[in-house]
Amino acid sequence: MSPSPQPLPEGQTRQALARMTAALGEPHRDLVILGEGNTSMRVDEERFLVKASGHGFQGITGEGFVCMRFAPILALLDSDEDVDEARLMATYGSAKDDPEDSRRPSVETVFHAGLLQLPGVQAVAHTHPTAINALSCCQQWPAAFQGRCFPDEAVVCGPETVLVDYLDPGVALARAVVGAAEAYVQRHGQAPKMLVMRNHGLIVCGADAAECERITAMAVKAARIRAGALASGGLTTLDEATTAHLLARPDEKYRQRQLAGNS
Repeated sequence: MSPSPQPLPEGQTRQALARMTAALGEPHRDLVILGEGNTSMRVDEERFLVKASGHGFQGITGEGFVCMRFAPILALLDSDEDVDEARLMATYGSAKDDPEDSRRPSVETVFHAGLLQLPGVQAVAHTHPTAINALSCCQQWPAAFQGRCFPDEAVVCGPETVLVDYLDPGVALARAVVGAAEAYVQRHGQAPKMLVMRNHGLIVCGADAAECERITAMAVKAARIRAGALASGGLTTLDEATTAHLLARPDEKYRQRQLAGNS
């Protein structure tokens, strides 16, 4: 299981999160437009930063994020009760680290809080890449995301993609996302790198902001390859034994460490 990362001081966390978010928002990357998507990073054991609702990725600064307390949000996630929008908004208000902050956190803050509890996860990025959604909206779902097609997809994005059926943003979606991610941890002993929500978008989980950028880039490349393969007659994926062998190879583990060190 991956060791838990050491959080940065809040000021550095804001800077790192803003840099990652702005980079993911660059128009040529075709990941988000307008106010789409959201990102988050852990500040400490009790708090995290999440993008404020309505803020675009492009050009965002550290002031574009709201500092939230985990406990009230995780209580919603862990309960069995139905949660309407009014209660969700009230909880978000009470969970703000600064009660005077008038900004609203992203409506998808609940799944960010839950995913940041997974082993080794310090940062989360949710985007709506055209290449990913071309597959998440197609009739080949979920087969379009099965297995791994090439070695670097396995090395950067992990052995499999967590797939979640469509639900409206809110607590029900968050419970489905976090539940599927926790099941992955039980299977693999580590947090998933990549989740895809049907007819919605991509979520990546990283040990830091730079890893979220790397996973997003590779996930989009893989989606383009998959779309081309499907258009050419169908996917040919690596078998599970080959994928497991790739992930266990010392040279690949070394390369993963080098990628992390050069971020």
